[in-house]
Amino acid sequence: MPRPTACSPELRSEDVLARQLPDRWHDLGAFIREQRNTARLSLRRLSELAGISNPYLSQIERGLRRPSAEILQQIAKALRISAETLYVQAGILEPGNGETDMAREILADPHLNEDQKQALVRIYLSFRHENEPDGGAEENGDGREVPR
Repeated sequence: MPRPTACSPELRSEDVLARQLPDRWHDLGAFIREQRNTARLSLRRLSELAGISNPYLSQIERGLRRPSAEILQQIAKALRISAETLYVQAGILEPGNGETDMAREILADPHLNEDQKQALVRIYLSFRHENEPDGGAEENGDGREVPR
């Protein structure tokens, strides 16, 4: 018996897309759906609260779309959970390990807007990269790294 292909009716385009994306997006979508159900919100109501379209939220929940940090922030706010929780689920942040994580602290600060948080995290991570043992090299004119 021949295997179904992307063009055959046995496989819908959603299935093909779903197989191409990492399991992380499916897990994130399932987590958002679980939080939405716990909050007793319909898909339509959560999409209204988050300010995103109903079809887009549905695709996120099914693991077919990779939402940006800004969209995750909006969903978290609508669900009344921390954006950090969704960032960890999405793989944007690593789970806490007991040490102080400056990026995590910046993203959790309620006094900063999303753009300010993202800018500070980018600057912080660039400084961290510069100070890593192999981050102290520069490129010379032909693209090879040379020690400073």
